Amino acid sequence: MSMMRFQTVERDSFFTRMDFRPKLVMMTVISIIAFVWESPAAGGLLTLVVVVASLLAGVKTGYIRMVITIMIPFYLLLLLTHGFFNVDQVKALTGKTELTTLFMFPTTWPVIGGGRMSVEGVLYGLNVIFKTLTLVLVIPLGIFTTEVDKFIVGMVRARVPYKLAFIFSATLRFVPLLFSEIQGIIEAQRLRGLAVEKMGPLKRVQVYSKVAVPLILGAMVKSQMLEVVLQSKAFTGSPDRTYLHESVLGPLDYLMIAFFVLLLIAAVVAYLTVGFGKFGGPF
Repeated sequence: MSMMRFQTVERDSFFTRMDFRPKLVMMTVISIIAFVWESPAAGGLLTLVVVVASLLAGVKTGYIRMVITIMIPFYLLLLLTHGFFNVDQVKALTGKTELTTLFMFPTTWPVIGGGRMSVEGVLYGLNVIFKTLTLVLVIPLGIFTTEVDKFIVGMVRARVPYKLAFIFSATLRFVPLLFSEIQGIIEAQRLRGLAVEKMGPLKRVQVYSKVAVPLILGAMVKSQMLEVVLQSKAFTGSPDRTYLHESVLGPLDYLMIAFFVLLLIAAVVAYLTVGFGKFGGPF
């Protein structure tokens, strides 16, 4: 029985041996660069690097495929929106007074007649797609390669408030239970003769929407149980406590922190001086 769940990667790699703090720096730097760069070429290159790094780190191809598949309708909407309507911003970025027409509806058509899709708008939409892909895939690159216990200790050592670190860790442990409960509800419906796989898309959506009620009720019961357990253990959220796992920065960790800090500085300097990463720039 397959089940979507958060888990650490099964392969031992360069990323799994790193402390979580350089991974936190990595995720922050890559996210900042993804936000700053406007060029679809530079953004696509950054996304490709993140995808290759994720595969080398052991993130499953099925997960990356699932993310892209789920986001396809959103990506198509982005291309249409920016291609047809994002005119003023693209003109300001490119310095052009007239955009290159890629597609135009006949003027005789009602309502949408004369509507134009520009090449520059589509390119800017591609850049937005690459931004979202980079931000979505860089998170499992840092989290899936770190055990949950080391993840908490690393966040605390990075001066993140312990309560916030605990919330993240509880979420990572709680989400698999929700997916397990979804799977259990669907299996129970199958035992009652409900063949979900033979239904059409609309009927399937109706069936899955009915799963929400018992799922929400079950989640509320589990959250209340967690609250009772924390109160019985006198949980205060204080970081002054002992930890089973230690988080110690080694030479490799310091090297990676320095690398990503220098990468951020170089990306900002290149963006401001030669326009690297700007929309319509050299790259």
